[in-house]
Amino acid sequence: MVVLPLTAMAAPYAALVMDARTGEVIHQENADARLHPASLTKMMTLYIAFEAIEHGEIGIDDLVTISANAAKEPPSKLGMKAGQKVRLRYLIRAAAVKSANDAATAIGEAIGGSEAAFAARMNRTAKALGMRNSTFKNAHGLTTAGHLSSARDMTILGRHLLFDYPAYYSLFSRTTVDAGGKTLYHTNRRFLNDYPGADGIKTGYTVAAGFNLTASAVRGQERILVTVFGGTSTAARNKRVAELMDMGFKKAPARVAVTRTSRPAYQGNAGISAGRAVAAAEPAAVLAPAPKRIIAMKNSLRPQPRPLPADPVQMAGLQNDIAAALALAASDELAEGDAEEPAPGTLAPKARSLPVAVDAGPAVAASLAAVAPVKPAAPRVVSRNSNDPREWGINVGRYGNRHLAERALVTTALKEIETLQGADRMVVVRSTGYDANFMGLTRDTADLACRRLQARNMNCFMVGPS
Repeated sequence: MVVLPLTAMAAPYAALVMDARTGEVIHQENADARLHPASLTKMMTLYIAFEAIEHGEIGIDDLVTISANAAKEPPSKLGMKAGQKVRLRYLIRAAAVKSANDAATAIGEAIGGSEAAFAARMNRTAKALGMRNSTFKNAHGLTTAGHLSSARDMTILGRHLLFDYPAYYSLFSRTTVDAGGKTLYHTNRRFLNDYPGADGIKTGYTVAAGFNLTASAVRGQERILVTVFGGTSTAARNKRVAELMDMGFKKAPARVAVTRTSRPAYQGNAGISAGRAVAAAEPAAVLAPAPKRIIAMKNSLRPQPRPLPADPVQMAGLQNDIAAALALAASDELAEGDAEEPAPGTLAPKARSLPVAVDAGPAVAASLAAVAPVKPAAPRVVSRNSNDPREWGINVGRYGNRHLAERALVTTALKEIETLQGADRMVVVRSTGYDANFMGLTRDTADLACRRLQARNMNCFMVGPS
């Protein structure tokens, strides 16, 4: 028997290149052709999963009962058995990274109650996102009559995932994840490892579709999204995506005001009747209830960031920190305990870039450089009996040069945005080095910040009024 190489000989080709910051299309070819999306479909499945989690429909640690329908899905799959209970976080990881069809079906059934009901929600969501060429029949993307999308629609969806759910987007960049004791390797790890700045998001392959990929990469302030349908092999597809990425970075302006996407109005399963295939995990914390339903969870969802200041200039300066901090938080939330070893024969994973910087608009663009800078330490004349409660601070290390100290301040601010928001970042020059300090905190806030940083094995001690 002759075994032929895995190739797609006749799948139609389509492509679109987009500046992710603005949604501006840089290049397109057959971008609106309705084609088989294959596992790019799972981007929509995951988009709805993130929506459901944030609105309390289901908890990240709820146990999902695997149906016979999900268990019988063909590979790629986790190989779960009917009746098995699996935490939602593991199903999300498997669908995003391994592209597991049984995991995607289980997610859809858990949220929608049935595959058909979930597909109806997918179609409603697609319409709300402006995806005009998409019709979904299932949660996984295996070839089904009428299950179609386009390069433009999948690029639009990728951009919405990036902006609408930045706290979860970083999952798409992980080359490996742990799914309940199984180490899963990213189907897109070759491109993630080979293309500078690549950080997501999803591959797809069926005979009818060919080799598909929606990919994102960031360089400095620029971010490009590329979707290719109909590649003839993994290598050929990745090469073409890399060429289109290069074109995008060459043609995109270096600086531009970012236009964020808007989430569609939340409807949940309105108009869709079906029961959940979920068995609640043993509760240790309770999520704030959605209407008429309380979700019991082992781990509570990460709290939302505190409201931003009303001042538009300060808002603009904080947006970048918030987007990046949410991405870091999502890595902890969705990928806690993930392995970092690459698959045999692959390149070691490189450090991933943070999400695209978020701009509040041209009205404040000129002010961004002046917002929340690292300040040189000025003399502070404050007595220990001061009535000002915000004369405390924290020190996060002493460094050999100013650059290292400033970098430490930025990194720490991103990791501890909740307590350090609004603090002054200061580099204090001493004879023995450069101290990285956050000042302008209350004693309680400084104490809390240090305890939270120390829990992450980061150096921190309080600096009192003097």
